[in-house]
Amino acid sequence: MDTFAARLETLEHQWMRAWMRGDRKLMKEVAARDFVFLLGGNKATMLDRVSWLDAATTRLRCHSYRFGDIYVRRHGSIGVFACQIELEASLGDHEWKGTVWASDIWRRTMSRRSWKLVERVVSRPEGDNGLRDGIEALQLWR
Repeated sequence: MDTFAARLETLEHQWMRAWMRGDRKLMKEVAARDFVFLLGGNKATMLDRVSWLDAATTRLRCHSYRFGDIYVRRHGSIGVFACQIELEASLGDHEWKGTVWASDIWRRTMSRRSWKLVERVVSRPEGDNGLRDGIEALQLWR
């Protein structure tokens, strides 16, 4: 594994562990100001940074995760991290358990030379409309 891939994988583990602990401060530090969480499916839904930080520390909780095969690629100041994630999470009383595909886009900042998570796209198994509706209800701008 090259240095860049190792760096991005380390950041991904920090992000996921912060989510598990409900560590708003660390997630806020890692997430870019224009961060977006997109839950893909037949009818996609998204959370902006403010909605994500609120949800991930209160109602949308990660209990455990495990990365599958990891794909990392660098395009100048942009990094792509993609993998299957075996995930156990909950949205209120709704359990979210199983394998999802996640694709993350990271951007290197010019000021601090650090990497910020810009976008996370998660595809979910079809037929789980309760999860989509629950994520949509977390949108703070509504």
